[in-house]
Amino acid sequence: MKKRLLLLSFFVASVFAASAQDTTKADPPLIISGSVDTYYKYDFSKHSNIPTSFASDNNSISIGMIDLALKKKVGKASFVGELSFGPRGQAQSLPTAAGTYDETNNSFHIQNLYVSYDVTDKFNLTGGYMATFMGYEVISPAGNFNYSTSYLFTNGPFQNPGFKATYAFTSKVSLMAGIFNDSWNYYTSVNQVNTFGAQLMLAPVKGWTAYLNVLTGKLSGTEFDLTTSYQITDAFKLGLNAATFKPADVVGTGGFTGVALYPQLAVSKDVTFGLRGEYFKTKTGSYATLGPAPGSSVFATTVTANIKAGPLTVIPEFRLDNNKDVNDGFINKSGAPTKNASQFVLAAVYAF
Repeated sequence: MKKRLLLLSFFVASVFAASAQDTTKADPPLIISGSVDTYYKYDFSKHSNIPTSFASDNNSISIGMIDLALKKKVGKASFVGELSFGPRGQAQSLPTAAGTYDETNNSFHIQNLYVSYDVTDKFNLTGGYMATFMGYEVISPAGNFNYSTSYLFTNGPFQNPGFKATYAFTSKVSLMAGIFNDSWNYYTSVNQVNTFGAQLMLAPVKGWTAYLNVLTGKLSGTEFDLTTSYQITDAFKLGLNAATFKPADVVGTGGFTGVALYPQLAVSKDVTFGLRGEYFKTKTGSYATLGPAPGSSVFATTVTANIKAGPLTVIPEFRLDNNKDVNDGFINKSGAPTKNASQFVLAAVYAF
């Protein structure tokens, strides 16, 4: 009798163990990832001169943000939710008339909040609030090589709420097309969903990927964007971002064009040096962007190193911006207009 009870107990335990394993396979765990960053910046004019996104504090040990991303996929359905806490996340609101950001009106920012469904292995549908598909650089510092951001990034969209469909013809060619809200970076539309976006992905050879992007709407305006990177050797990578933007007719004339080149050289498994050279020009008109005055241009050179210690990356960076005209916004130590602005940044980014 005892042997039978023992065998029965063993059988029941085995069934529960098998059920637990099946449940684990059917319902994968929630994936948590993100980053934390802090920095020190010193502008050699002793003023905050360079008007790009994030890292705006001068001569101060400051914080970036805590970025928390939640992901889960069960079967063909998945979701992504990502929140940021801190000035780097809050700065994704639109700038004030003075070109600064109000960091007191909220304590967090939603980076991503969307659901997705794989209709087939090649066809995917996604809807919600999504980080933009435009451009080379991203919001999270863990996803960028440089700590400061380009003018192209600052003046493009950060997020695009909407619905998109992506079809992978092969591993080397895919096409995304979608309909998005009529204004960038807002959870809801101002009036209607009338912005069209598309992305053609090409991977002609191993290590080389290119994205041809377009985003156009009656209120948001039209931007064409090329983003590409090529891992030429194990040590050398070359990236490129080029874009042109025309605002909607309701806004007026203006807009911008620009191109940025990103060569990077790994001198060891833990140390990589990189350069970002960017030319950015604002078109003549009344439309204001964060950058030089309408009709003028700037050339920005950023020298950056990434020094890794496991999940921690230390980023020393020197940046020199040269405006075309003396009255384009830079000032020297005495407060007089100048063509040049330079700054040094030392940042630390921990990714998890």
